[in-house]
Amino acid sequence: MSQVSQPLTALAAGQRATVTEIKLAPAECSRLLEMGLLVGTPVELVRFAPLGDPVEIKIRGYHLTLRKHEAEQITVLPAV
Repeated sequence: MSQVSQPLTALAAGQRATVTEIKLAPAECSRLLEMGLLVGTPVELVRFAPLGDPVEIKIRGYHLTLRKHEAEQITVLPAV
């Protein structure tokens, strides 16, 4: 059974995945690329803020906070 890519926001807290696509505008995308969020990078969803926005992820050994609308545009493949 093959897994399907899904938005980063579909992960549960503590779940790990690999980035498969970033569908943001070039200005927003370049900012994330500079911070190390690249296609093929493993990420872990740490938590959602109490009202669901922002979203905290762990990437390359540090924590990064993204707005929910940004996280929804990042497609990931959940780890098995």
